[in-house]
Amino acid sequence: MQAADLPMSDHPLVTFRHLVRDDARAWHAYLDDPAVIEHTSWDLRSIDDLLPNFDGYESADPCSPVRLAVVLREGGQLVGTIGFNAVSPQHRTAEIAYDLAPAIWGQGVATAIVASLVDWGFRRLGFLRIQATVLESNSRSLRVLERCDFAREGYLRSYRQIRGRSGNFWLYARIAEAR
Repeated sequence: MQAADLPMSDHPLVTFRHLVRDDARAWHAYLDDPAVIEHTSWDLRSIDDLLPNFDGYESADPCSPVRLAVVLREGGQLVGTIGFNAVSPQHRTAEIAYDLAPAIWGQGVATAIVASLVDWGFRRLGFLRIQATVLESNSRSLRVLERCDFAREGYLRSYRQIRGRSGNFWLYARIAEAR
């Protein structure tokens, strides 16, 4: 995927670029903040737990996850990541996932990057359905998805283990034709 193929961000603070292994330290630095992972399923004990993810991001397999760096327009500092997991070319579906450093929370960045990535996923990648699973306590992410026209489809009880405990998740989705 070339830089020209990346989604465009219309948010004045951030833009997208490819996520590379050299980003691991900065990514882990904010994921190590308990406030960041509190409402997620991340379970990182060290940066070494994050590194295997890059194997998938670097793969040319069409089923591989896609993850982009969210960087400040000025200075290029990594302040988040966003991408698609559970990519199914056969069914033309994917699951969106994202995380942001607390320094940019509350500035509309999450809504802007989700909207950009979803549009890109439908237009450029040809997805018909993009879904999200959100830990029930993650009210900020639930609001982001609702602002981006995702529909709540269901409640997934004990869906994932969250640092050793069962977590309940909401399932949201957006369908290409609903745009």
